[in-house]
Amino acid sequence: MRLIASTVLALAFVGIGSQSEAQTLKVDYDVTLAGLTLGKADLTSTFDGSKYKMQAGVKLSGLAKLLTGGKGAATAAGTIVGSQPQPASFAITSRSSDDQRTVRMGLTAGNVEAVEIVPPIEEKPDRVPVQEDHKKGVVDPISALLMPAMAAGNLTDSANCNRTIPVFDGAARFDVVLSYGERKNIDVPGYKGPVLVCNARYVPISGHRALRPSTKFMEDNKDMSVWLVPLEEQRLLVPMRVSVRTMIGISVVEASRWAFGGDAKVVPISAGGAVKAGAAQ
Repeated sequence: MRLIASTVLALAFVGIGSQSEAQTLKVDYDVTLAGLTLGKADLTSTFDGSKYKMQAGVKLSGLAKLLTGGKGAATAAGTIVGSQPQPASFAITSRSSDDQRTVRMGLTAGNVEAVEIVPPIEEKPDRVPVQEDHKKGVVDPISALLMPAMAAGNLTDSANCNRTIPVFDGAARFDVVLSYGERKNIDVPGYKGPVLVCNARYVPISGHRALRPSTKFMEDNKDMSVWLVPLEEQRLLVPMRVSVRTMIGISVVEASRWAFGGDAKVVPISAGGAVKAGAAQ
């Protein structure tokens, strides 16, 4: 369930307004596992020039809520520099029926300056130590979904799919490696046009437990993909749909309501088929 909740919180639809006025994105998500409704998530993102602020939340429902009591909330803020975000702060709180954990992180120019985890992560013999160089040139899990175009030209060019996203969540360092899959054309309320379909791979670096079956499963997992929608004016690609095979079935997170602009009016769609750097608190 923690894996699913982390996936949900990381699925953000984000955009950067090229105008001087702030732009706001509001998205609601439907979350399913093996075809069954698992819960909902929401995201509000505000963009002012190159600066961004994000707030995300997730609540499980039905049997998932009964079994885990799972819910969580996350925030992130920073700036867009080149082809990768540079977060300044990140915070996430996850709750279940038997525990709660809060992570706060401050960064400068992509380098982690301060981390606070309450309660601390339990030490285990098979946990791979995080080295200092593993915390340089990284993004947090929320900011990781901001995907500026890699180069000039068509946003659905395969080159925009081929990237490695270095992620550090405060406890574990891993890469999300995207590669070109295909192009599709979709026609849904709120958007009609091409999407860039990327295959995704998970590459653990440190902080993970090397002997856990779930770690090996995700490392070998070749059944992950993301559909990216091009925002031409902002030169940005944003996820519309993410599918991940888990050890108990396929988890899909996709937008059910999407609005982007100055007033962010909500439009139903169906895809069809923090701590400042150096000041931990």
